[in-house]
Amino acid sequence: MRRTRYQQGNLQLAERKRGPRAWEYRWYEPMADGSRKRRSLVVGSVEQYPNEASAKRAVASLLVNINAESPRFNLEAVSVQTLVEHYREKELGKDSNKTFATCRTYQGYFRKWILPRWGNYRLKDVKSVAVEEWLRSLDLSNGSKAKIRNIMHAVFNHAVRWEWHDRNPITHVRQSSKRKNIPTVLSLAEVEELLLYLEEPAHTAVLVDVMTGLRVGELLALKWQDIDFEKFEIHVTRSISLQHVGECKTEASRKPVPLDARLAESLWRWRTLCAYPQPEDWVFASPHLKGTQPYWPGTLNRWHLQPAVKAAGIQGRIGWHTFRRTYATLLKANGEDVKTVQELLRHANSLVTMNLYAQAVTEVKRKAQSRLVSMLLDDNHHNESTAAIGTIRTYEKIIEARKLLK
Repeated sequence: MRRTRYQQGNLQLAERKRGPRAWEYRWYEPMADGSRKRRSLVVGSVEQYPNEASAKRAVASLLVNINAESPRFNLEAVSVQTLVEHYREKELGKDSNKTFATCRTYQGYFRKWILPRWGNYRLKDVKSVAVEEWLRSLDLSNGSKAKIRNIMHAVFNHAVRWEWHDRNPITHVRQSSKRKNIPTVLSLAEVEELLLYLEEPAHTAVLVDVMTGLRVGELLALKWQDIDFEKFEIHVTRSISLQHVGECKTEASRKPVPLDARLAESLWRWRTLCAYPQPEDWVFASPHLKGTQPYWPGTLNRWHLQPAVKAAGIQGRIGWHTFRRTYATLLKANGEDVKTVQELLRHANSLVTMNLYAQAVTEVKRKAQSRLVSMLLDDNHHNESTAAIGTIRTYEKIIEARKLLK
């Protein structure tokens, strides 16, 4: 039986008939009958990988796969860089079940924070306390630090799953995700004031967003065919990020959203005014791109939303996600039960709804306290309260008397 050998492979520059030279990687692949077959792969051009070091980093995960069954592989020191490359290939590639926005977020954290600090470390040299102290030193919000921690945890879980490491050191890394600043939530009066200063299409976009709680990617990915004006429903079937159309964030996100008749009337009015009213057209199609793409959220925010916020004199940081939080808070203030709010926001569970989105507004908290005070101090409750207090005191005297008898 042929002994499994550790391969380094061969990386070299190859000439091409057209275009610049490209890096080509060659290795031997073991077959089912024990023989080996020569394989090759074009890694990329010299424009993509200007030197051999960058090309080697690109094939690091492939090298791990080739030598996975080699005894020597267990003796090789796998680096965090190699692990991340393998994770990118297996979990963030074309067959990934993660959304485009999630993959892009992971790649950004890898590039900017994780790899510059930990890329050259061997897996066994990454220690929980060191990672925890590093996170504390970063000038980032707790939410961003928690995101880095969770991504590193997922990557090391990947290493454990592929049996490259026997434990996940990030499990014991403590990092709070508690906000330092409370997010801005608008009152109904502020929403009304803001709408006065907004022109189309931002007026209808903000109105729909604050009254449905749609994520901005879902809002701008709507097409007229998604809005059922007969059943008064919005069918959320897609989301858009950086003009890349993909699936919604979760299965719960794809549930229909109820559409009030008055809100439907506003949408229909916008449909009669806009230049792209056909069923397959975007609801908020960009005229600059002749309707082929919807508006970018940053464009609406910069040229419509922020000037209106300033004109209305609204304080705090206002963005598209502000309207989703406002929707959740207003529903809660209106006395809706937790399950209803969760379903309307299309969250997977109610903890996210109540802990991260819904806030108790000052007026609601004041009324809640007043109702409790009324139970004790109002005249109509005075006699009942006095009787209850008297009963408690009598009970205390009986207990004291029993103690003396003993």
